[in-house]
Amino acid sequence: MAVYTDVTEEDLCALLAAYDVGTLLSYKGIAEGVENSNYLLRTSADTFILTLYEKRVNPDDLPFFLGLMDHLAANGLTCPQPIRRRDGAALSTLAGRPAALISFLDGAWPRKPTAAHCREVGRALARMHLAGEGFALHRENALSVEGWRPLWNQASDRADEVEPGLGAEIEAELTRLEAAWPAPPSGDASADALPAGIIHADLFPDNVFFIGERLSGLIDFYFACNDLLAYDLGIALNAWCFEADGAFNLTKGMALLDGYQSRRPLTPAESDVLPLLARGAALRFLLTRLYDWLATPPGALVVKKDPLEYLRKLRFHQGVQNASGYGLRPAAKSRQAQGTSSS
Repeated sequence: MAVYTDVTEEDLCALLAAYDVGTLLSYKGIAEGVENSNYLLRTSADTFILTLYEKRVNPDDLPFFLGLMDHLAANGLTCPQPIRRRDGAALSTLAGRPAALISFLDGAWPRKPTAAHCREVGRALARMHLAGEGFALHRENALSVEGWRPLWNQASDRADEVEPGLGAEIEAELTRLEAAWPAPPSGDASADALPAGIIHADLFPDNVFFIGERLSGLIDFYFACNDLLAYDLGIALNAWCFEADGAFNLTKGMALLDGYQSRRPLTPAESDVLPLLARGAALRFLLTRLYDWLATPPGALVVKKDPLEYLRKLRFHQGVQNASGYGLRPAAKSRQAQGTSSS
C-alpha cells in the first residue's frame, strides 16, 4: 500500500483553498508505491496527484525533487509538474507531513514490457539526461557505492536466513565492486572521463507511463540525484530487460540501448564500464530489498519484494564480459536500426 497518512475531506478542502485549482469533487488513495502517501484528486478544474512525504524522505531534498520536475518539463521532458499555490510556493503541509500537489499524467505502466516499450524507455532516459543539463541544484546519490556497505552492515548478520551462503556471496561481491567502481566525476574533460549529471535512479516499469506502446511520461523522481549517466542505464537494464524466469532478454536489451543511443550515443568509456555499472545496480537493489525483507515486521501492510530476484540478476552480470552482452551496438548502427524500425 502507499497510503500511510489519512487525510480528511475538511483538511483537504482547506489545503486546496490556497491553490487556483477549483473545488474538490472526489479523492481516493493510490495503492501503488512504497515511499509516500499518494491520493488521486478530482476538482472542478482538473485531476491532480497529492503526495504526502513520509518519514523516509528528507524534507531538505524536496526543493531538489520539485525543482527538477519543473526544470525537466521546461526542457521538453513529459513528466508531472508541481502545482504552485497563489503565493508561489510548491510545498504545503497536510496532516503533519510536507505535501505537494502534482499535475496528473495520462497513461498506465506496462505490466508485461515488450521490446517496443524498452526502445521508448531508452529514448526517454536519454532525453531526461539531456534535459537535466543546467539544473542548478545538486543531490548526492545516497545509494551509490559509498552507501552500500552501511546498508549491508545492517543486514549481514541475518542474510543467510534468506538463502544459505548469501552473506559470504554478497560480502565478496561488495568488496570487488568497491575496489573497481569508477571514481566520482572531478570535472575532468578527458576522453576517458565518464559523463555525469542528473539521473532518475529508479526507472522501473511502474515509473513509466504508456498509452498503448507510446510513452506518455516519466514519474516518481524521488530517488533522482547526480551520478554517472551510464549508471542510470545499468539500472534500466536490470529493471526492464529480464524475464520472469530470470533470463536476460537480449532483444529487449538491444532495443533499450538502441533507443538510448538514438538520442545520446554512449562514449567509449561508458560502453566499457556498462557491465560493471549494471552489476553494481543489481547489488544496490539486492541490498535494499534484503534490508526491507529482514526489517519489515510481520503483518505490516507492505508488499516485500524478493531480494533473490536481484541475486539472480547479479550472477548474470558477473558473466558479462562486455556491453555487447546486453545488445549494445555502435551508435551509428543503433541509429540506422532506429530508422529502419520506424519506417
